[in-house]
Amino acid sequence: GICVMCCMCGVCFDNTFFNGDVRVRSQAGFEPERRGSHPYLSIDFQTLHSTDHSSTIYSGAATGRKIRRLFSFQRHLHSIRLPQGTSYSTPLHILDEDYTGQAKCMLEKVGSWNFDIFLFDRLTNGNSLVTLTFHLLNRFGLIELFQLDMVKLRRFLVLVQDDYHSQNPYHNAVHAADVTQAMYCYLKEPKLSRSLTSCDILLGLLAAATHDLDHPGVNQPFLIKTDHYLAALYRNSSVLENHHWRSAVGLLRETELFFHLPADDWSRQLGSLILATDISRQNEYLSKFRTHLDQEDLCLGSAGDRHFVLQMALKCADICNPCRPWELSKQWSEKVTEEFFHQGEIEKQHKLEVSPLCDNQANTIGNIQIGFMTYVVEPLFAEWARFSDTRLSQTMLGHLGLNKASWSGLQTGSMDESDLEEPASRTSPQGSQES
Repeated sequence: GICVMCCMCGVCFDNTFFNGDVRVRSQAGFEPERRGSHPYLSIDFQTLHSTDHSSTIYSGAATGRKIRRLFSFQRHLHSIRLPQGTSYSTPLHILDEDYTGQAKCMLEKVGSWNFDIFLFDRLTNGNSLVTLTFHLLNRFGLIELFQLDMVKLRRFLVLVQDDYHSQNPYHNAVHAADVTQAMYCYLKEPKLSRSLTSCDILLGLLAAATHDLDHPGVNQPFLIKTDHYLAALYRNSSVLENHHWRSAVGLLRETELFFHLPADDWSRQLGSLILATDISRQNEYLSKFRTHLDQEDLCLGSAGDRHFVLQMALKCADICNPCRPWELSKQWSEKVTEEFFHQGEIEKQHKLEVSPLCDNQANTIGNIQIGFMTYVVEPLFAEWARFSDTRLSQTMLGHLGLNKASWSGLQTGSMDESDLEEPASRTSPQGSQES
């Protein structure tokens, strides 16, 4: 059935799925996570990145994390004023000016493809996702247009950021912030900026910010082969993406951010965008995109076609790391590989079949990246450049080619790390897309 709250906020999905997910909360905080009798269901994904796997992997639910989330908003308000390692005696107004000043300067160039999200995260004391998303919503005038309550919006963004697992090397809030910044760059491209509605832009930014919400740091095959309850709940189909979507809707409900807006199909549209990031459906979306471009029948005056283009934009933003300048791209490559290899170690420890790309004895960062670029990234961004043949598209393809060559050179030994220090040509003005 559909609960009263669903009707109030325009959410029209089966309550059975939502109530089975881990992000349903009671008014006091959280409902207990569902656990079954299968031995792997007791894996606590909050501890997957602990150094002592043997003593932690079968620990209970992370109750401490649940309790501290009740105070996350207060912690955020404090953290944006107090940089790590700074004495309490330092005047807060001075800290605000000094500490956020550099971050504000970076936000003036938030439309640059060279935007360094790692630096921005440090300057915001680990609050890059909250700060960036709030800024972009305000920059588009969406807070005023949709009359979003500032306190509810800030709380929603803090809860979103807090629900990303900081111990994940890759799938964390910094990745979400990076994807959101990339999405902003795409939304500003001429074809999209002339056609998208304010509702399209709002959904696009929120989908980018929440697209990996509560990611456990392991992939869907891992959840399926360990009979994790999320795999059963979503019938082994887009398990993580469904969970990210339901988690995002749960936070929107909890904060009542959209309760004042007319009932609409916003939840379905948000879910459709997030579900499009399922990499196992890459060929399906790419084939559809290519067919539209071949037939030249995309009409951005159509809500359906605009939504499809938003899906493709989010897909590009999600896997755009190989299209960034080398110094940024390399860091992301190292982080995602670290997460892959960590999953492989867990699988070995529990005598499970090691997933492809997760075996550190059979793979290197370089060969993983070269394969990913060749078979996933290049085909997608080639079609995106057909759709949006702009300076930004050519910049991304240029970085992609250079980065692939760099990994190839490192693999063959024809290059070493010193050869790959960022040359001026790779950070030239043509790599910058100012807003």
